[in-house]
Amino acid sequence: MDPQLAQLFVNGISVGSIIALAAVGLTLTYGILRLSNFAHGDFMTLGAYMTLLANATGLNIWLSMMVGILATIAAVLLSEKMIWSPMRTQRATSTTLIIISIGLALFIRNGIILIWGGNNQRYSLPVAEAISLGGLRIPYYNLLVVGLAIVAIAALHYLLQNTRIGKAMRAVADDIDLARVTGIDVDQVIIWTWVIAGGLTALGGGMLGLVQAVRPNMGWFLILPMFAAVILGGIGNPYGAIAGALIIGIVQEISTYWLPTEYKLGVALAVMVLVLLIRPQGLFRGTL
Repeated sequence: MDPQLAQLFVNGISVGSIIALAAVGLTLTYGILRLSNFAHGDFMTLGAYMTLLANATGLNIWLSMMVGILATIAAVLLSEKMIWSPMRTQRATSTTLIIISIGLALFIRNGIILIWGGNNQRYSLPVAEAISLGGLRIPYYNLLVVGLAIVAIAALHYLLQNTRIGKAMRAVADDIDLARVTGIDVDQVIIWTWVIAGGLTALGGGMLGLVQAVRPNMGWFLILPMFAAVILGGIGNPYGAIAGALIIGIVQEISTYWLPTEYKLGVALAVMVLVLLIRPQGLFRGTL
């Protein structure tokens, strides 16, 4: 394989790992709440900026990422309390929910610009030398991102398959009314869904800040690849979202071998449209 293509493939795995964490949160909120949350990318940005804020006080990057995760979960739960719960009570339509989520995304993004400004910023990180693997030079933090993503996905798998709340979440995703009748506390499942989605999204934002500059539109530019990953993997299927995200990340990066980097989002859109045309249910069974 051409060394440049191999390098782009490795970069794609790193990008796909970040998209995967955010896409899992996005697909869980749809699978359980039937909410297409366009503010998801901006919560990712919020996680990165909360990490930046903690890091600027002198905390090391790992503690800073924990602060970012906790702060983002708090913000997500606040949005559930103030917006999404009242909207469910009023039985708002999916169109209304989408418009509200776009408004929430704009509110978060402009709030970030108001506080931090629009300039690119970076974490205070120790300089780390790139690692040589098979003739490729892989940045240390890219490898770290993939490792963190594997750990987070393994933890999510354990939670979904082996814990009471994970089984309850799968039951609610399959049939919310049947789950309620069988005694499952649906409200508790909803809270846990937001906690997991917010935590994974904030972790993804913190990880993106490790390999790129922290900027106000970083999450917004990833919202299309996130939705593409969710649709590709099967809407509502977290494992499908992970697979879809890795495919999208790799395809996007490899496309820059032939196309300018500005077309990466267009490639994600093309993949999403092709999947919708050929296999609307996605590669794996979703909850639709």
